[in-house]
Amino acid sequence: MRVPRISRTRYAAVGLVLATAGALALPAGTAVAAPSGDSTTGPLLSYVVNTKANHGQVQKAEQAVRSLGGTVVYSYEQVGVVIARSTDTKFAEKLRLAKGVESVGASRTKGITAADQGKAEVAAEPVGAATDGQEPYEPNQWDMRQIGVDKAHKLSLGSRNVTVGVLDSGIDAKHEDLAANVDASQSVSCIDGGKPNTDWNAWQPTNSDHGTHVAGTIAAAKNGKGVVGIAPNVKLAAVKVVDDGGFIYPEYAVCGFVWAGEHGFKVTNNSYYVDPWMFNCPNDKDQAAISDAVRKAVAFSQRKGVLNVAAAGNENIDLAHKTTDVSSPDDTTPGTRPVTNNCLSLPTELPGVIAVSAVGVNGDKSYYSSYGKGVVTVAAPGGDARYQIPNTPDKNGRILSTLPGNKYGYMQGTSMATPHTTGVVALLASTFPWASPDELTELLTNQAESHPCPTGEYNPGGAGQWKATCEGGADDNGFYGAGIINAEKAVQWWR
Repeated sequence: MRVPRISRTRYAAVGLVLATAGALALPAGTAVAAPSGDSTTGPLLSYVVNTKANHGQVQKAEQAVRSLGGTVVYSYEQVGVVIARSTDTKFAEKLRLAKGVESVGASRTKGITAADQGKAEVAAEPVGAATDGQEPYEPNQWDMRQIGVDKAHKLSLGSRNVTVGVLDSGIDAKHEDLAANVDASQSVSCIDGGKPNTDWNAWQPTNSDHGTHVAGTIAAAKNGKGVVGIAPNVKLAAVKVVDDGGFIYPEYAVCGFVWAGEHGFKVTNNSYYVDPWMFNCPNDKDQAAISDAVRKAVAFSQRKGVLNVAAAGNENIDLAHKTTDVSSPDDTTPGTRPVTNNCLSLPTELPGVIAVSAVGVNGDKSYYSSYGKGVVTVAAPGGDARYQIPNTPDKNGRILSTLPGNKYGYMQGTSMATPHTTGVVALLASTFPWASPDELTELLTNQAESHPCPTGEYNPGGAGQWKATCEGGADDNGFYGAGIINAEKAVQWWR
């Protein structure tokens, strides 16, 4: 996932402060010819195999996989994606010759093994000074006041008919601020090779706080405990797409988006990028296949009425003018390579996806937030504890939300900006239940508060480390897109 390498976690969040082989033998009519050379045994890898979205073509692709000694893990007939595994280093090369197979790509560069991921440092609980009608830690939620959540709640807390899918590391379904809203019947784990697992324990968080933090921003209950979410009456579905190594491999994402489409979610939150490539380039056969698979899954969810919201990332990269990738592949040894705008961050840069940049308490771009004219759709509070400090009891510029074990803590990043936007979309979907994904997008951008590019050079700290160039006018620019989201306007159906 795209973040500065604070830990092995590739989330779009930073700055956690506290935590309360052989000869080719395919079925008749399936192959043309085998590549020269003998098969070579290598590490066990996972592959995405793209074909037509129908039973006959998917079945042929499965047969081709097995004929090459590979294993079919799971098939998504809805989108024409087969998840396969093989230790043959020429597996993809051979399978690409099979009739009806459109593309094949290794979805990782590291062999399939167990991995570990760091946990958050536990510290004291936030200092609160709640007034009547506020949740105990609400005074420290500067982010909610910035986008008018307190005013929005006087009109709506969201609808129980709206389900938000949190594609992340799982949600603590026993948390005092989340238990009432987590819908176990719609929750799933996708990290078993991209195969859905609905067992309750499978989609619970194991060693990551990230998904629970994201969930609280969207829909922490208004129940007199802890914090409050933007849409505290909507339902949450945990869709676990982060494995214990902190990776979101393509097959996990495909599983998550298809699940969202099949289960009637109105919106999904995606605070990550799909590993192992920060940008997937069409001139690389593996990366092209990854893009094909994830694109088809996202498009399927959209046809089913889902609006997907994703993080822009935390590298202060101009996504409209890409030149270099220094972080890929992130599951083995990252190198430096040139990239162009044809190389895409997934799912952020896919058609129809809402891309979110982060701002701090002053409403200015967070120093770390990536950006890009024509890429960023809207901006939202993500925190900036370095240059934008709020006048709150805790003086903490990060975002306060829920953590596993009935705890609360701070994180910052476009990971945190994204659920703010997702929460506002959930309010919009509650207010306008008839709205399609395209209509929700229009409503979202129309209610955003215009925010012009900064006057003069954007160079937080003055040393040039976070220097960036903002392009565009007040209503559409690279830093803020259509503007900063507004929860109050989202519930005003008469506007």
